[in-house]
Amino acid sequence: MVSSVNNSTTSTSTTASTSLVTGADATLDKTAFLKLLVEQLKNQDPLQPQDDTQFVAQLAQFSTLEQSMQTNTALSTLTSVMQGQSNAQTTSLVGKTATLQGTKMTLDSSGTAATGSFSLAAASSATTATISDSNGNTVRQLDLGAKSAGITQFSWDGRNSTGNLQPAGTYTVTVSATASNGGAVSVTQNLSGVVTSVSFDQGYPVLTLANGASAPASELLRVDSPPSGS
Repeated sequence: MVSSVNNSTTSTSTTASTSLVTGADATLDKTAFLKLLVEQLKNQDPLQPQDDTQFVAQLAQFSTLEQSMQTNTALSTLTSVMQGQSNAQTTSLVGKTATLQGTKMTLDSSGTAATGSFSLAAASSATTATISDSNGNTVRQLDLGAKSAGITQFSWDGRNSTGNLQPAGTYTVTVSATASNGGAVSVTQNLSGVVTSVSFDQGYPVLTLANGASAPASELLRVDSPPSGS
């Protein structure tokens, strides 16, 4: 007789438990967890009631689940707020001159000289900028001479080594520097220009400069106020 009661109780409990975690959403959230706990108490074997220690442990699990879900919700909200503030701050860069890490130089079709910049860790006795096209072919080598430590700006007239004007487009610049003792000087290459737009479609802010170059905001090195009268 006892066996029959046990089997009936176990079957009822199992059916009730299963119904809570089946269907379109099998995720056991806090509501389902509480219902499962109540069903377990309602359908327990009267001859073998729920162990107090196990019951307390299940209540502790429910409390921990509740706190964890509240924490996740709060963190998600905080993240959204911080992301919105960060995006708003980034858009304020539009119209300002930004210096970014990068090796690209954009030549437009107006005949205006392309500009670039780099930063030296120490003074150099010889500095060279090698300009290559999109296929990796060397277009021009600029002898920039001795430079002081820090940021240096330079320009390229858009012509190759034979004086022919090159087509508009994006070129790669490689700067190398040598110290007076013959050792190499560490170089960080930059690109500068007025920020015309900021996009977020890649999941992070990307700055686009007036010369057509673009780079992630994480590569931002310096921001200058727009020229007076602009």
